[in-house]
Amino acid sequence: MIKQDAILNAKLLVVDDRAENVDLLAAILYQAGYTSVTSTTEPNDVFRLHEENRYDLILLDLNMPGMDGFEVMEKLKQIEEDSYLPVLAITAQPRFKIAALEAGARDFITKPYDLVEVRQRIHNILEVRLLYKEVAEYARIHKELALHDALTGLPNRRLLLDRLVTLLLHAKRTQHRIAVMYLDLDGFKAVNDAHGHDCGDKLLIMASERLRFATREEDTIARLGGDEFMVVIGDISELSDIDRPATTIIRELSQPYLIDGVEVTVTASIGVSFYPDDGVDVDVLIRRADQALYEAKHAGKNRYRTSRG
Repeated sequence: MIKQDAILNAKLLVVDDRAENVDLLAAILYQAGYTSVTSTTEPNDVFRLHEENRYDLILLDLNMPGMDGFEVMEKLKQIEEDSYLPVLAITAQPRFKIAALEAGARDFITKPYDLVEVRQRIHNILEVRLLYKEVAEYARIHKELALHDALTGLPNRRLLLDRLVTLLLHAKRTQHRIAVMYLDLDGFKAVNDAHGHDCGDKLLIMASERLRFATREEDTIARLGGDEFMVVIGDISELSDIDRPATTIIRELSQPYLIDGVEVTVTASIGVSFYPDDGVDVDVLIRRADQALYEAKHAGKNRYRTSRG
């Protein structure tokens, strides 16, 4: 249930071409306890104002010269991607009521105003609007959590695969290579065993931050689980182009970590595969990178190996 304070603090916009009508409705709103009321007599400004402020409710007069309320609602649909128009239509014409609802308005009030009805309709529509926003935000957060690693905030395997497919399609069009870097932290288990899981979790968080620092903004970094990560680098011209980013990642991850007053050290091993040289399928590229990672481990760790040796 939406709290009364949230309703009274909602952002409202009053739109009427006549200043006296704006003043009257604004006074009604302030008397009812609403704290954030904006107004305009220029219907052409509504789109810009709503884009900047994202009002919880727009009290919109339908009969205005130049641009009427129906035209304003049509324009607002350009920025309300979910087609939910937070509009309470105002009209003195009974024939406009159904038309306003069909155009997307949530409800309507009629002139001359019945104060009890106006206050109740505004309260009801705001309660629904804020509940709608709360549910939408919950859904957004839930989706975000489903696609990101809970500990580090990095994309998880599911989001990685989606992005990798998109990158492969782009690379096919542009005739560029992609590097898939599979890496893990040498010595992580020893740190976890010696200092506990809390220390291990903090190490993983710090390592993920170093990965962000060591890569470009356009690169994709993901945590696959445990101490395993993957970095996908696009727009590579030559296989040798991977040397610099791989060396940078190894250097950054191998610096000492100070965790709760204890200095710990791990290194990093990386296996690299390339599109299209090693395959054009996501699973094949990941498998080839995993094989190259095994070779890096077998060669002494703290290094990278490509699928080419």
